[in-house]
Amino acid sequence: MDLKPYIRVIPDFPQPGISFKDITTLLNDGEKYKEAINAIKEMISDLKIDVIAGPEARGFVVGAPLAYALGVGFVPIRKSGKLPYETIEAGYDLEYGKDKLAMHKDAIKPGQNVLIADDLLATGGTIATSVELVRELGGNVVGTAFLIELSELNGRAKLPDISVFSLAKYDY
Repeated sequence: MDLKPYIRVIPDFPQPGISFKDITTLLNDGEKYKEAINAIKEMISDLKIDVIAGPEARGFVVGAPLAYALGVGFVPIRKSGKLPYETIEAGYDLEYGKDKLAMHKDAIKPGQNVLIADDLLATGGTIATSVELVRELGGNVVGTAFLIELSELNGRAKLPDISVFSLAKYDY
C-alpha cells in the first residue's frame, strides 16, 4: 500500500524546520485506514504475537485495531499518572525535557510475545522506553510496527535486536 497520498504533510509544525506527518487524513478515510491496518497485519504475519502494546495516544489508533484484526489483546502504554491500577514506569528524554511512560504491572505475563505498535518511528525514544517496560514485566518483544518511519532520524538504532516494520518511509 502506498500510504503517502493519505498522509498530510504540514511544513514548519510544531516549529520551523519540522515537516509534520499528519495521520488524521488517513484515519478519516475508513477504507484506507482499514487497508493500512491490514497491510501491517500482512507484514507481521510470520510473527507469533500474544498481545499488542501501544503508547498513547496514536499508538492506540494503530495497535488496538491491529490487535482486533489478529484476535489478540491490547495493552495501553500511558503517560505517568494516567493508569488507575499499580504501574511500572520508565523515563525518557524529549526534545525539550523528560517524560515517563507507564504500564499496569499485570499487563504483560512473563513469556508473552509482544508486538509494539505506534503511528511513527522518529528518534526511537518512545518505542525504546515501551520495549523497556514490556521487558521489565518479562515480555518478549517480537517486533515493532509503524505507519510511518522517519528514516533520517535513525530510530531503528535504538531497537538493535528487534524487527521493525513500517508502511511508509520519509527522509525528514
